[in-house]
Amino acid sequence: MNSTAVYGRLHRLLARFFLWLFRVRVHFADREPADDNYLLCCNHLSAVDPILLAAACKRQQPHFMAKKELFKIPLLAGLIRMLGAFPVDRAGDLGAIRTSISLLESGKCVGMFPQGTRCPGKAPRETMDRVKNGAGLLVDRAKVAVLPACLKTKNNKLRLFGGVDLIIGEPIPYEQLLPAEGEATSHKDLYSHISHVVFERICALYEEDLSDER
Repeated sequence: MNSTAVYGRLHRLLARFFLWLFRVRVHFADREPADDNYLLCCNHLSAVDPILLAAACKRQQPHFMAKKELFKIPLLAGLIRMLGAFPVDRAGDLGAIRTSISLLESGKCVGMFPQGTRCPGKAPRETMDRVKNGAGLLVDRAKVAVLPACLKTKNNKLRLFGGVDLIIGEPIPYEQLLPAEGEATSHKDLYSHISHVVFERICALYEEDLSDER
């Protein structure tokens, strides 16, 4: 059985369980693209975030980077590979970047966290200075749109049965992520601009009034 089939079965079996376990309320699920390749970007509160995002996504399988140490655990390594994860070295891994670009160019969805690390206890806008250039690099190299998402909890900490609002934003076309002509004078400037535009949209989702939507 291939990894896509395994993922589909596990999603059907476990997605609702994990959403129930953390009391996840998914808002604007219909904004998730049906079949386009895109980069899924979200703020990062806990190690469980990739699982909750994957559980909430019903139309695409997000492929997340995972710490390379996890792939040294025999049984776990096989499972997370079947779920579409791939290893990354936190110190910098060109192989993981190439894998991400290849997945995007082949029509897949890749998930990542622009902050680059977990930031529990902080609202997204408080962590703007932690935003890395990785999202911008992948977007520019693969020429893909971005689907912004936001995890919002009490005190910005994830707890069992604590309640989570997972807010899906409108997809941002690639062209709308680019700076005005002459604004970016280097690749680094370009990647930084794209990453911060994406994270600004995540911040806006966090600050959105959900009372009418509920």
